[in-house]
Amino acid sequence: MYPLAQVPTPPPSLLWTTLFPFTIMALILYLFILRPQRLKERHRQEMLANMKKHDRVVTVGGLHGVVVSVKEKEVVLQVDEVKDVKVRVERDSIVSVETEEGKKGGHKHD
Repeated sequence: MYPLAQVPTPPPSLLWTTLFPFTIMALILYLFILRPQRLKERHRQEMLANMKKHDRVVTVGGLHGVVVSVKEKEVVLQVDEVKDVKVRVERDSIVSVETEEGKKGGHKHD
């Protein structure tokens, strides 16, 4: 009969040295990419939730206007006061909002 072949087990230190670089890379990925992106998205959602009538906004397409009305999914902007031109845009297309208080205090959301 043949003796049972035993498979050598790797020493525990080899397993640690193999997993350590992957753990460090995952930590770096989270700290420098995923976490800042989540914070930025949370700030953007707060900005859109706090948007109200008479705020000055800029859309993704570069359209500047003043909020006339805010609905759940859309916003009506007044883009020209003289000709009373109003445009309906999706709420998600708003990139930045400057509130009335922001004009006085110079605070601007990006």
